[in-house]
Amino acid sequence: MIDSGRFTPTRDEAEPVFEDPVTDDALPPVESAATEKGLAHAISQSTLFDLGQIDVRWDEELATLWAFMTPHERPNSNLGLMRDTMTWQRESRRVFGENGPLKFMVLGSRFPGVFNLGGDLEMFANCIQRRDRETLLKYGVACCEIVDRIWHCNDMNIINIGLAQGDALGGGLEALMCFDVIIAERQARFGLPEVLFGLFPGMGAYSILHRRVGPVLARQMLSEGRIYTAQEMFDMGIVTQVVNTGEGEAATAQWIRDHSAHHSGYVGINRAGRRVHPLTLAELTDIVEMWTETALSLSDRDLRMMRRLATAQTKLR
Repeated sequence: MIDSGRFTPTRDEAEPVFEDPVTDDALPPVESAATEKGLAHAISQSTLFDLGQIDVRWDEELATLWAFMTPHERPNSNLGLMRDTMTWQRESRRVFGENGPLKFMVLGSRFPGVFNLGGDLEMFANCIQRRDRETLLKYGVACCEIVDRIWHCNDMNIINIGLAQGDALGGGLEALMCFDVIIAERQARFGLPEVLFGLFPGMGAYSILHRRVGPVLARQMLSEGRIYTAQEMFDMGIVTQVVNTGEGEAATAQWIRDHSAHHSGYVGINRAGRRVHPLTLAELTDIVEMWTETALSLSDRDLRMMRRLATAQTKLR
């Protein structure tokens, strides 16, 4: 097994995720992972196991790439975590290839009691206060690009698994709902509370929920801003499996063992579902434009509420 512990993280300071973006085509190719030697060489050339806010390990026995978010401060989608998420997605494809040995990708979190609490509310409030539309929009588009890659399984023949061992709120839930399989520990809570401070979740929630649960329940979940239990999310068909507290990783590994023999069939089923209910990056970015305009119209009262929630996130450290 190869994991991040073999490497010394070098990216302690967050860089703006949307400055000078690096595309897949601009990166030099790595040696094919078709052989064990090729995979080892590809890994040695990659930054996949050298991320500041994501702990990544390769489990050869399960053909699984495990990744766990390790946010430095608030357990939200700060710019550093977003940058590392994009690198995790890009480098996974470069190292393992579209048809390489990788069959499952898992994303969880090491932050106690939290999967991810969504957008960087303090940054949002600051941008809104100084009328910085460009930064808000770029942040939103970057989130949409991450969501789009998760939804499309990173353009690889894999099954994406989201592991929620804690709360997934706002943008954290938006990203989680993109996974093919969601395994949640019983104590985890889920919700889209943005309406409580005059906003709405604009990085995929409506699009994903419309496809998963239909327009009526999607609108209800967005407009009420309530918090749901793991069991309620299972009953709605969003969560795949609910397990007891502390059993998430073991349950995920068992799910992989149970489904590995028929991996190609499940990949085909998931692809068929995306073909029947396609979700495009253009749709996501159109909605994030609406989200940006809505954010800029928030009142001072809404901004105070947003900052209070950001302070509550900070206290979780």
